[in-house]
Amino acid sequence: MNLSKEVKTGILAISAICLLIYGYSFLKGSSLFSKERTFYVCYENVAGLALSAPVTINGYAIGKVKKIDFANQPGKLVVTFSLNKEFDFSKSSIIEIYSTSFIGGNALAIIQDFSKKDIAQPGDTLQGRIQKGMLESVTSGLKPMENRIYKTLSGLDTLLYNFNSILSDTTKTNLKEAIASLNKTMGSFEGASANLDALLKENKPKLDSTFTYLETTTGNLVQFTDSLAQIDIKGLASSLEGTLNNFHSILEKIDNGEGSIGKLINNEELYNNLEGASKELEELLQDFKLNPERYVKVSVFGKKTKSYESPKEDNN
Repeated sequence: MNLSKEVKTGILAISAICLLIYGYSFLKGSSLFSKERTFYVCYENVAGLALSAPVTINGYAIGKVKKIDFANQPGKLVVTFSLNKEFDFSKSSIIEIYSTSFIGGNALAIIQDFSKKDIAQPGDTLQGRIQKGMLESVTSGLKPMENRIYKTLSGLDTLLYNFNSILSDTTKTNLKEAIASLNKTMGSFEGASANLDALLKENKPKLDSTFTYLETTTGNLVQFTDSLAQIDIKGLASSLEGTLNNFHSILEKIDNGEGSIGKLINNEELYNNLEGASKELEELLQDFKLNPERYVKVSVFGKKTKSYESPKEDNN
């Protein structure tokens, strides 16, 4: 069976319209093929209840809020909700608005009345209420924040007043002068930086050679420290200690009069003899100086030798 292009286009358009309707219903939270039961409830204040908010029974979601609109009475609000689960409850049950969490929004809860047997039918208007203390809890939660904001604004106002009182004409003038002085100082720093830059450029070869020499010196110092580390410090100290002990024993022997040096130092008689010999040697040298002919005889005709005379002491 061949279909014309017009028929195919019509079928495609109808399919697209059906899909559009289904998609729109799906986005609204409803299904075209489910059996939903619709109920109504009146409130004076819905406390921020939103569309598609869940309807629960003992915390289990069985429906959604479909519509919120004004009633005929001034200020009254009518909430339309639907149930998509097969659940029967009495007509005297209460539909309560409660808060799921602080930021999670509000929802509807069915509070059952088990004493009555009349079952609620689709289209019935049920009795509604707001959970006790919900508005008060929200208000009490905002109250501390309001107090903090008020205190903050008061402190800010005081701070601005004090700041304005500080910024007198004299203070403003001083502040301007300080900023101008700071600008001059920054200019001086820039000039000094430029001069330092130029100085570094001029002396760069010298600095390079200095750093090279310093690197060489550091290498030599490292080698010296390595060589020093290889020295047997303990053995050297032991040898030095032995040498000092030997020197100490020699000094003790000298002090006790042992050996030539000890006898020479500690023998007073030998010291006196040496002192006398030294004195006689001095007198001999003086006599030789005054009367050399007594010791060196140069005579052609045999002159008679003079007798020895004690030399006179030289007062000089």
